[in-house]
Amino acid sequence: MAHVPGLALPAPGAPKGVAATELRPWGSFTVLEEGRGYKIKRIEVKPGHRLSLQMHHHRSEHWIVVSGTAKVVCGDRELLLSSNQSTYVPPCTSHRLENPGVISLVLIEVQNGEYLGEDDIVRFQDDYARAES
Repeated sequence: MAHVPGLALPAPGAPKGVAATELRPWGSFTVLEEGRGYKIKRIEVKPGHRLSLQMHHHRSEHWIVVSGTAKVVCGDRELLLSSNQSTYVPPCTSHRLENPGVISLVLIEVQNGEYLGEDDIVRFQDDYARAES
């Protein structure tokens, strides 16, 4: 087999969790890469759907819109983002992501923090009855 310059196989200690997709009522997310202190996801939100109003104790999030329109609530701010725009969600800040458009919203989320588990979600409101009781 010929060697191809610039094409390397993953090292044994390479980041884990590549391309694990999870379906949600609002769309889906795919973990693209995960390492110590960070996780990168591709999030797709169906038109007219939104994620829960939530917050995280142990992580911040950066959202970069790839396609579609994102309506973002972050603390007391509300903004509309389109392709190639981004925003930052600090830890312990209530936030919500919504797709007000007619095409799928696709964004890249970069999480940073000491703990990045899916159970670090405090839900305040949820269209799919997943809010804390």
